[in-house]
Amino acid sequence: MNYEPDQRLIKGLLKNDRKSQELLYKQFYSYGMSVCLRYTSNRNDAVEVLNDSFMKVFTKIQQYDEQYAFKTWFRRILINSSINHNKSKLNNHYALSLDEVVEVEDKKSSIINELSYEELIKLIQSLSPMYRTVFSLYVIEGYSHPEIADLLGISEGASKSNLSRARLNLRELLKRNHEKRLAKYER
Repeated sequence: MNYEPDQRLIKGLLKNDRKSQELLYKQFYSYGMSVCLRYTSNRNDAVEVLNDSFMKVFTKIQQYDEQYAFKTWFRRILINSSINHNKSKLNNHYALSLDEVVEVEDKKSSIINELSYEELIKLIQSLSPMYRTVFSLYVIEGYSHPEIADLLGISEGASKSNLSRARLNLRELLKRNHEKRLAKYER
């Protein structure tokens, strides 16, 4: 799939052309949804964030610099929209200090190999909003802890702590998922 719109489409967007907006939406819907699903707790929230992101693209297209990849600019909008969405829901979050984090040894297993993409996304979605956001930014997007701290308005230590807790929670979820699969096959 080509993730770069042609120049005519960009020009149409600059003129607020509805057909160009519709074509861009169709071209980037799947890509946008795949990003949003990693940052939200369910499909409805992902759709909401995706639609908000498209509205930002349509209203701020004049800010897009054609020297750079559109996909990269759009991804930044998706991530920022997801973070803003999660911030509005983070009233009940908490961050642990690094002293409170308990390290758990990785067990050599093929649990992840058994999961489909959809199952893995559901596990990530089941994390608390802060854990999910930090995990996705660090592991999937490749942000550093200082960048995450700046983006989310938290300390670097809180970013590291949230990542560690997210990994611990995912390990536990993976273990439970694996045990359920084994129990199913033993019947």
